[in-house]
Amino acid sequence: MALGSGHQTKTTAANFIPELWEDDVIATYKSKTVMGNLVKKMNHKGRKGDTFHIPNPARGEASAKTANTAVTLVTDTAGTIPVLIDKHYEYSVMYEDLAEMQALASMRPFYTDDAGFALAKRVDRELHKRMAQLQGGSIAGATNLFETGVIGGDGSTAFSGASSGNGTALSDAGLRTAIQLLEDQDVNSAELALIIPPVEAKVLRGISRFTEQAFVGNGDVIKTGRLGNLYGVEIYTSTNCAWIHTNSATGTQSVTFSSAAPTGSYVDEFGHTVSWASGTDSAYRACPLIHKDAITLVEQQGVRVQTQYQQEYLGNLVTSDCVFGTAAIRDYAGVSLIVPA
Repeated sequence: MALGSGHQTKTTAANFIPELWEDDVIATYKSKTVMGNLVKKMNHKGRKGDTFHIPNPARGEASAKTANTAVTLVTDTAGTIPVLIDKHYEYSVMYEDLAEMQALASMRPFYTDDAGFALAKRVDRELHKRMAQLQGGSIAGATNLFETGVIGGDGSTAFSGASSGNGTALSDAGLRTAIQLLEDQDVNSAELALIIPPVEAKVLRGISRFTEQAFVGNGDVIKTGRLGNLYGVEIYTSTNCAWIHTNSATGTQSVTFSSAAPTGSYVDEFGHTVSWASGTDSAYRACPLIHKDAITLVEQQGVRVQTQYQQEYLGNLVTSDCVFGTAAIRDYAGVSLIVPA
């Protein structure tokens, strides 16, 4: 006897299955993103074009009002800041039928979690690279990267990548001075965030001022990477803080996301061809102290998950991807604190 129409088959449930994958990937992506949640995020989803233009008006001045005279008009021809939407990253896994039949149920959650983590990591890294442009910095050349940042020890001495570099560990005075640097440029310090690598979190935990209950907070670090709050600045930990390698033999700097010393001739994260002399590497980390208006993330396509059965491989291909662009939009609203790796 044939079943009636009130039952579910693989065909009728097919549209629900990809949603399970997508929900899991997006949930992990959101929870693992650190810097992406601290900068200005703009939505360009569903729109055409490869460049997003952000209006860039100049700040005006207030004028004194004189009795019986007209007001003074503020005139400004606003410029625009182009954000190239040129980043497209994907994470794909093939699940062959035999593997799905015999594998533990934990296989799918592992790879969906890993897909969300991998995409979040890539977005965060692109945002960290933009820190090199703040305070008048440039990413055009293969040298002098992050040299508009300041060293962590005093918050005022400019970082230099010459020879072996001069980065120093973050200190209480260094953080306060860096905050003042931004406040002097009319940046609201109550809306600042500092992102540090685990090695620097270890340093902070050794400074009594940073271990007080008022700083440590309520344990949100478990959920968000938040370490605490100091002087109104939210402190986060992230493994995505950029590595700055300096070469004392060539005077060259290289920005990577790896502790491994560069070797030979290679292309770095900014697309620069770098020649590296072996055995002369000193490594530093760049810790962003930023206001949310310093950098923007424009998403043309959020995390998308697609599945397709591939008969030639007898398996399901699952691909997660996202399309976005980043740009520095207020270069005075953030600064990098450079610390030893």
